[in-house]
Amino acid sequence: MNQKRQNSVFITEAVLASGALIGLNQLWYADYPQSDFHFINDNSEWLQMDKLGHMYSSYHIGRFGAEVLNWSGASKKNQLIYGASLGFVFLTAVEVMDGHSAEWGASIGDVFANATGTALYVSQELVWNEQRIIPKFSFHTTQYANYRPDLLGNSLSEQILKDYNGQTYWFSVNLYSFAKKSKIPKWFNIALGYGAEGMLGENDTKNNLILATKQENYRQFYLSLDLDLTKINSKSHFLKTVFSVLNTVKIPAPALEYSPQRGLKFHALYF
Repeated sequence: MNQKRQNSVFITEAVLASGALIGLNQLWYADYPQSDFHFINDNSEWLQMDKLGHMYSSYHIGRFGAEVLNWSGASKKNQLIYGASLGFVFLTAVEVMDGHSAEWGASIGDVFANATGTALYVSQELVWNEQRIIPKFSFHTTQYANYRPDLLGNSLSEQILKDYNGQTYWFSVNLYSFAKKSKIPKWFNIALGYGAEGMLGENDTKNNLILATKQENYRQFYLSLDLDLTKINSKSHFLKTVFSVLNTVKIPAPALEYSPQRGLKFHALYF
């Protein structure tokens, strides 16, 4: 174990997390009045797309935290306690800030989603000592941002973060990990996705007020192909780092979509 390297990782993570929270407070909360800490129930909003976003973020922040501690030579136990928990701790701190804002409020659903993301990483390390099921993200632009650019985003970068209609969250499953005696390529994955469309606000009432007509929102389920970039052999530490970062995003690929309202649809290339 490299104690000096490990200490530098702990200090760097603490400084970055603190700086991010301070910056978020100035950019996001400073212009809104504060209130006593309170909870809200937003579990029915956005067809739960925001909850999947919390799970995804918590998983990958924790994964990066654990990987950096692994690089520092930390024990597996410390990687899971101090690294993998980073996503949950950071996002819970954001919930506390939400809870003190009159504009928003802390959400039990968000906290549960954060915990689920951390648990997904930790449980796989404990059971399999590897990540076989990886949450991933993809995005395409939609028409809905044109109706509410203030809420769904003006620029592409804003829409990626705000327009839930164009987001898809995936669980990318590495088949070789479940059949290691097979000839399946180590990098080959099958991905199960979830998305939603038709949302101009957090619920049906907001949709109908904006368009003055009934706007249908609906869930979408996907089946597609994917790659686990971390399973590609490379002796380059730089490439391994690049592959680890890019492995948060699902590659564009053919996909089968199903929605209860619209049935089956095939996409030759979906992202």
